[in-house]
Amino acid sequence: MKIAVTGLNNTDNPGPGVPVIRSIKNHPDFEGEIIGLHYDNLEPGIYMEGIKLKSYLIPYPSTGTDSLRDRLIYIHEKEKIDVIIPTLDSELYGFIRISDKLKSLGIKTFLPTLDNLEVRSKERLYEFGKSYGLNVPKQELVTSLVELKKAAEELKYPVVVKGVFYEAFICHSFEQVESSYYRLLNKWGLPIILQEYLTGDEYNVAAVGDGNGNTVGAVAMRKLYITDKGKGWAGVTIGDDKLIRMAHDIIQKINWRSGLEIEILKRTEDNQYYLLEINSRLPAWVYLTEQSGQNLPYALVQLALGKNVEPFVNYEIGKMFIRCSYDLISDMKTFEKISVFGEL
Repeated sequence: MKIAVTGLNNTDNPGPGVPVIRSIKNHPDFEGEIIGLHYDNLEPGIYMEGIKLKSYLIPYPSTGTDSLRDRLIYIHEKEKIDVIIPTLDSELYGFIRISDKLKSLGIKTFLPTLDNLEVRSKERLYEFGKSYGLNVPKQELVTSLVELKKAAEELKYPVVVKGVFYEAFICHSFEQVESSYYRLLNKWGLPIILQEYLTGDEYNVAAVGDGNGNTVGAVAMRKLYITDKGKGWAGVTIGDDKLIRMAHDIIQKINWRSGLEIEILKRTEDNQYYLLEINSRLPAWVYLTEQSGQNLPYALVQLALGKNVEPFVNYEIGKMFIRCSYDLISDMKTFEKISVFGEL
């Protein structure tokens, strides 16, 4: 079996690809090869030993689905891929739109539906929360400087400025808001999201839904260290039935299909849980789920293959992850080969 995985950008803003691959390879039943799919020739996952057999450059989502489809057809002709697991929010729309073509080639996926993506999108999160009785921070969508200033004043400082796909900045003045606005606009486009800033402990739940309202697995984690990009750099699995029930309820209500991550804040002043985001893929800390007893990436592979997967029930509490950085050594000949041929 050959499984292709995207998201090899294992940097200070890491993609989920490398931990997804590590989890799959750790499963005792896995016999096969991993093919990496990368967007940039300097993604660290390309150069990590023991991660993938080969890696191929694929076009950025902004280039459209035709170029992605053609590139995947080329890679499939060489590799005969069985399963593709996209791991980044921004690429899911493209993969969903060509999923029928991939299926006709014999490439299996287990992706969210377009309705799944729309109903939990960042710009619709406030309405989503209110529809299902969930606490959600107040937010405003802006598409101009006039709207930006008005929204910032209404929400009061500090305020969180978010991109439609990734990144968030805590801002204490309009100058910071404006700077973050342009930074996110140039990277992710409109709309820009301004969200009420709340203080408290941050929690995440990684989960997999089967598309019929059932939860295959769910693991809750409390962030122990958060970077300036808002990424958890250390965390520990916790036992919190309320968090797990929230994940089950969300999956059941929208018939979620595939992996997802739910970001939650427990507000200090009243101990109430607030839904911050629903990310439409497995998180970069997903290796912790495998190490604590729920191999969610491998479950995703099994679902893509059309197999019945017994739901996970328990996981180990108190299991920690701590990220680190170290230098990967390669040579210019390798880099040049990737740059010229788009594959390694």
